[in-house]
This record gives sequence, structure tokens and C-alpha cells, in this order.
Amino acid sequence: MAPPSPLPLPPHPRPASKEPSPGSTPSKSPLPLRRPISLQPANSKSSKHGSSKFYRKFRSVFRSFPIIVPSCKMPTVSHSRSSETFIHGGTRITGTLFGYRKARVNLAFQESSNCHPFLLLELAIPTGKLLQEMGMGLNRIALECEKPPNNEKTRIMDEPIWSLFCNGKKTGYGVKREPTDEDLNVMQLLHSVTVAVGVLPNEMSDPHDGELSYMRADFERVIGSKDSETYYMMMPDGNSNGPELSVFFVRV
Repeated sequence: MAPPSPLPLPPHPRPASKEPSPGSTPSKSPLPLRRPISLQPANSKSSKHGSSKFYRKFRSVFRSFPIIVPSCKMPTVSHSRSSETFIHGGTRITGTLFGYRKARVNLAFQESSNCHPFLLLELAIPTGKLLQEMGMGLNRIALECEKPPNNEKTRIMDEPIWSLFCNGKKTGYGVKREPTDEDLNVMQLLHSVTVAVGVLPNEMSDPHDGELSYMRADFERVIGSKDSETYYMMMPDGNSNGPELSVFFVRV
């Protein structure tokens, strides 16, 4: 008796094609606005210092903390006091405050607008809140940390975590981090901007954290010692009100 012939295999199922129903409009998710990155590497040695695994973990926990914001508004400053804030002999650099309006603000310093940031900090202050207060008067941000033990030769700009004070009131922490692709994209979009306050294109907004806002200006970098550096915002010519922001780095 001949063996029965094998049964034919069923045809391979094909995935159902997803065609739009008549009259419907295919959805298109917005793509972030990106340009080729042409920024030059920073000359500062601090830009080559990578964060350790411990501090990367700390930063991930830091982002989960709520933002506690005291008022950052300063009392009115007289013109005689304002004239003292202009320090001669420093180095001019580019400073940028940027971030989503409801999220923590980022502070980036560049040797020039065409360079990678040599310092990028994430501060426990909402971007929208800080930019609003800066439009109302002088503000001071102080970042403090302890001196390295056993006389370790650690550059002050290489410190990974700072206690953050806004006009004398402790606000939380500032954390140094390496620039991401998104950060470099922002720097690239602003590379031709010298002094400005504004909002980046809507394609870069976040549905939960709002618009991506920025403020860019020249800063004067003054190195007081190996344990102190100060960055003074330089206002455009003709503005006699003095700088709106001063940033102090101190090891105590």
C-alpha cells in the first residue's frame, strides 16, 4: 500500500496592510528641527572631564526631585553700585540659559558661540521662572561646593555637584553634565546669535514642559583664585542698569 501523500502547507499569512480609511488624514508626528553640528571642540580642559558613574546616578535621582523655587528677584540697585559690577581684565565668553519653560534651566558657557560648551549645568530652577525674574531686576546665582580633600588638584570647573543659592536663598543643587545631542542642536541653532531672548521653533517644544526658551549674552569670566570664578553678564552698549545676572562658583 502506497504511503499517503503529504498535505499541502497553508499559505504564509501576510500582515494586513494599514490603509487610511476614506476621508481620513494620515497623522504625522512633528520632527525636531536639526541642523548639522559644526561646533568646534572647546580648548578648555574641563570639557574633556567625564562624569563618573556615581554622579550620573545622582543626576538621574536629582531630576526626580521637585523644584522648590524661592523668589529670585533682587532689590533695586543704585547706579553707583551697578558701576562696580563691571570687572575689567576678564575674558569674554558666551553664556546661554535655555530649557523648557516648566522644566529645569540649563546654563551653558562657551569660549565662543562656535565652540562646544566647556561647562554645562542643570539648575534646580524652572526656566520660565528664572527668565521672568531676570526681566525684573538683578539676580545672583551662587554655586558652592567643598574643597577637595588632601589638596587634590581638581579644577573648580570639574566639580560635578554644587549647592545652589539664588540671591542668598538655597534652591537645591546644580549638576554638571556632558552635552547631549539635543543640547548641541540648541547651540548650533544659536551659533549666530550674540544677545537675544526668545523661543526656539515650535517643533522643539514639549507637550508637557512647554516651549523651549533661551537667553543668550556675553559674559565676563573673572578667575579670582583656584577656588573661585565669577561670570558677569555684559549688557549691550547704552544699557546703564548693569548686568542682570552674575554667577559665582566658590569652593569653601
